[in-house]
Amino acid sequence: MPPRNDISAGLMSFGDHLEELRKRLFLAIVVPLPLSVVLFFFAPVIRGMLVLPALAAMEANGLPARLQALGPAEVLTTDLKLSFIGAAVLSAPWILWQAWKFVEPGLYTQEKRFVHFLIPGSAILTASGLALLYWVMLPLMLQVLISFGVPGPADAFGIPDSGELITERADAGVPVFPVLAEPPADPAPGQAWIEPVTRSLVVVVPVAGDGERYELLSMPLSRAGTIAQEFRLGEYIGFVLTLALAVTVAFQMPLVILLLGWAGIADRSFLKKNRRYAVLVCAVLGAILTPADVISMVLLFVPLYLLYELGILLLSLAPADRVAGGNVISGALGGLSAREDDDYGTSDPTQTTEPEQTDPNVTDSDGDTESGPVDGDADTDDEDGAGRPGS
Repeated sequence: MPPRNDISAGLMSFGDHLEELRKRLFLAIVVPLPLSVVLFFFAPVIRGMLVLPALAAMEANGLPARLQALGPAEVLTTDLKLSFIGAAVLSAPWILWQAWKFVEPGLYTQEKRFVHFLIPGSAILTASGLALLYWVMLPLMLQVLISFGVPGPADAFGIPDSGELITERADAGVPVFPVLAEPPADPAPGQAWIEPVTRSLVVVVPVAGDGERYELLSMPLSRAGTIAQEFRLGEYIGFVLTLALAVTVAFQMPLVILLLGWAGIADRSFLKKNRRYAVLVCAVLGAILTPADVISMVLLFVPLYLLYELGILLLSLAPADRVAGGNVISGALGGLSAREDDDYGTSDPTQTTEPEQTDPNVTDSDGDTESGPVDGDADTDDEDGAGRPGS
């Protein structure tokens, strides 16, 4: 049995373990706490990035692109939540490193190789899942969910010669708000216009308490209907963080399959035979971890099943003996084709049949030496058990 690595020259007592645990816990929180303070000043930037998919989906559905804060402390608590969670995510490698330094002395060398394989794989899968959520899944989910409660433009109508009509109404003294894609370069006090992108009415008003300076105030415009689609900032951020946590956990499926294979609980043949049950489990997870709509479920179901197939492939490329021996890359490149041949029942071309051994001392009736198979039981052992060849 290979020797274990010790922290010092000898074994550690229970008190030494507690002291080492206290040290690692202290070092684990040294980085996240000051990092959360720093991130608090960048929380508005993080919040702005997270609300971009929601604003884009609202604009696409003809809604004012804005979120509501219904409490005086809602924005502050949201920024605090983002700063703490962001600090935990960014300092996760440091925290995992401290946990690894605590358990490393008690592991064999081959056991350490499994951890070296799992931790980078988990980081890659987590980053891939969050990127897929932000740029693909979240925009499509919000587009579908917001469209359910938005009334269509049933009363829309066309206006021929709209430019001439605006001039005519303005000359007649009827107030007409121009539709401007960009604000005017030199707006006048009290001037108003409509921004078609944000679907809001913008007015130039003086700053409170300062009659010499002016600012732009806007009011959202929406279609008439019985349902007003307005979303709270805190609830939306919580919704996004919950989806991020669910996607992060779900994207660890290949590593779970690897652990099951390494432990001997499920091999590749078992996983391949039960693909239909894997499809069912992925569909159930897609329905549980996403909002109650078919589009969101399918958007998560497809990556989950692809990750299941990736787990089977990783189990083929990195079995337990290959990871423990430290030859994952070389063994995967050299043995993938042979392993696939074994799955289809073909023989391994590297294996050769050994030639049949013959006894050169056997003679025929004419006195000539005759080659024949050696009988290891009758011709090589005498009554005393000595290994002599038969005559």
